[in-house]
Amino acid sequence: MTDDKQKFIDSIKIPSALVLILWGIKIIESLFKISLVGYGLFPRRIEGLFGIFTFPLLHGSWDHLFSNTLPLFLLSMGICYFYTTSSNKVLLGLYFVPGILLWLFGRASFHIGASGMIYGMVSFLFFSGIIRRDKRAIVLALLVSFFYGGLVWGILPVDSGVSWEGHLFGGITGLVFAIVFRKKDPFEKYDWEDEDDDDYDPRDLEVSYKKGYPFD
Repeated sequence: MTDDKQKFIDSIKIPSALVLILWGIKIIESLFKISLVGYGLFPRRIEGLFGIFTFPLLHGSWDHLFSNTLPLFLLSMGICYFYTTSSNKVLLGLYFVPGILLWLFGRASFHIGASGMIYGMVSFLFFSGIIRRDKRAIVLALLVSFFYGGLVWGILPVDSGVSWEGHLFGGITGLVFAIVFRKKDPFEKYDWEDEDDDDYDPRDLEVSYKKGYPFD
C-alpha cells in the first residue's frame, strides 16, 4: 500500500467514528422515542456543564443531522489529511473550546448540534491555508462553505432558533488554532517548485559577472 493511500485511510478514521456516533445517538432516540436535548449545553448552569461534552453529538431532528453530516465528515477528513501532526489537538480543541465559550457567554437556552465544530473547521482550514499558502485547504473550506449555505449569516443573531453564538465561537476558535499551529505540518511543496533552487549555484553568478553576461 502506498503512503498516500495509507494517509487517506488514516484520515477517514476519526471522521467516520464521529459520524457513526452522531447517527447512533439519533437512531437510539428514534427507536426508544426519547429526546436527549435536555443533555445539551445550558450556559452558566452547573448542570449545563455536562453539555460541553455532549452538545456537539446531539441534534434536534433528522434534517439537522443530515445537514451537518457531510460537512463534518469532509472538513474533519481534510484536517486529518492535510495536517497530520496537529489534527488530533485541533479536532479536540474544536470540540471543547467553543462549548466552554458558549457556556460562559451564550444565551440562556439549550444548545445542541455539531455546527459549532463545523464553523471551527472551516475557519481553521481557511485561515491555515492563507497563513501557510496552502491552496488545498482554502479550496476545501470554500467548497464546503458554498454547499453548506448561509455560513456567514450563521454567525449573526438573525434567527433565534439558531445557536449563532456557537457558530461564532467555533469560527473564532478555528482562527486562533490556525495561528497557534501555523508552524506544525509545514506545507509540502511539489518537486518542481524546488528544482530551480536545487540547480542554483552562487558561483555561476560570479562567473557571469566576470564575463559580463547579462542577468536577464
